Amino acid sequence: MLRSIIVSASLTGLGLVSGSASVVMASEAHQALNIGFVLYTKGAAPGTLNARWTYQNVYSGKGLATGGPKEGFPGHYHVRYYDEQGKFSDEYDLVIERAGAFYNASWITDGKVSAAGVGMEVEKGLAIGWRRVAD
Repeated sequence: MLRSIIVSASLTGLGLVSGSASVVMASEAHQALNIGFVLYTKGAAPGTLNARWTYQNVYSGKGLATGGPKEGFPGHYHVRYYDEQGKFSDEYDLVIERAGAFYNASWITDGKVSAAGVGMEVEKGLAIGWRRVAD
């Protein structure tokens, strides 16, 4: 019986140690992910979207997309993003297209796609996961 308890405790300890190692490795890898997320909500003025964004969970801020359609999300916008302190970060032409029940999005700079993502409507807006596109 004592031997069973010792073996069980040893295996539990080994599981905890290996579990901790996995968490550390995932945490270390997290910094290098090329993944962003943005939530667009309808702005007060027709054709505008307010943005709340993050990239790699390291950079984040707000933004404003203008020039879009009066209704719905699909359309062509011009979007400017700012960091948490309100300092200008990036500017893109944004194209949102419906893809069945979901959406495709492209952020364009100088006629080239800089980032692409997929999203879906949520209770208060349009949620999009995205990644930068390598040259």
